[in-house]
Amino acid sequence: MGKIKKIALINDIAGYGRCSMTAAIPVISAMGVQCCPMETAVLSNHTGYPDAFFDDYTDRMPAYMDAWKRLGFSFDGIMTGYLGSPAQAGIVGEFIRQFKSDQTLLLVDPAMGDNGDLYRVCTDEMCEAMKDLIQYADVVTPNLTEACFLTDTPFADHGWSRKKLTDLVYRLLMLGAKSVVITGVPQGDRMVNVSCVNGGEVIFTGTRRLGGHFHGTGDVFASVVSAGILRGMDLADAVRLGASFTVRCIAQTMEDGTPEQEGLSLETCLPYLLKQKHFPAGE
Repeated sequence: MGKIKKIALINDIAGYGRCSMTAAIPVISAMGVQCCPMETAVLSNHTGYPDAFFDDYTDRMPAYMDAWKRLGFSFDGIMTGYLGSPAQAGIVGEFIRQFKSDQTLLLVDPAMGDNGDLYRVCTDEMCEAMKDLIQYADVVTPNLTEACFLTDTPFADHGWSRKKLTDLVYRLLMLGAKSVVITGVPQGDRMVNVSCVNGGEVIFTGTRRLGGHFHGTGDVFASVVSAGILRGMDLADAVRLGASFTVRCIAQTMEDGTPEQEGLSLETCLPYLLKQKHFPAGE
């Protein structure tokens, strides 16, 4: 397998309910990549529940980052997830400037909203801060809601032709990201991911549409994509693996009867990633 790649994961962690770091860390590890977390907040459980303990780490993030810098740590990849404020986005921007080289993969998952609505913290200032981060990204993975808000495009939950989606992809590329993956676009009985590398061909990857709204699906998908690229996969293959694994997890979760709030049944599905033979020779 060779040297184990390392990815710095910048996100919050929730003790109950599989989302953010709780979902991402096991997936990245199962892909054969070491995950190095940098917390933006600590929660007792995710905020899809009616109550939660919440500890904001904004003031501690610079010191955490500085310790890594003093020790000379380096990373093959950086993945960002949910950020709670423009101040956190600014700190992450500084992290990128400190730790990203030309060889470092940066995947920005702009966790800003879903189903046509932004999260409460996503003010106009936060949207602009997210755009600032995207300009440094090698890959950005918004869902349809986030893609629309980032590009000032009116949101619709249906009626997305290939031409409209292609236009949306290119608007995102104009923000500066090298590659774009728009996730989870409903197309009849299919869910489609739309990807493009360096302004090249726009690729549409479909999977079956199972229904439900499970927490952490975006975290799982982005984790497979980032780790897959670090293991030598091209973006299109990493997207296909991410989509197939996410659908497998959704199907298993529905079969288990697990409540949507608890996230995906990762524990049962992780062996699927461990058995993958899609990594290029020599990795």
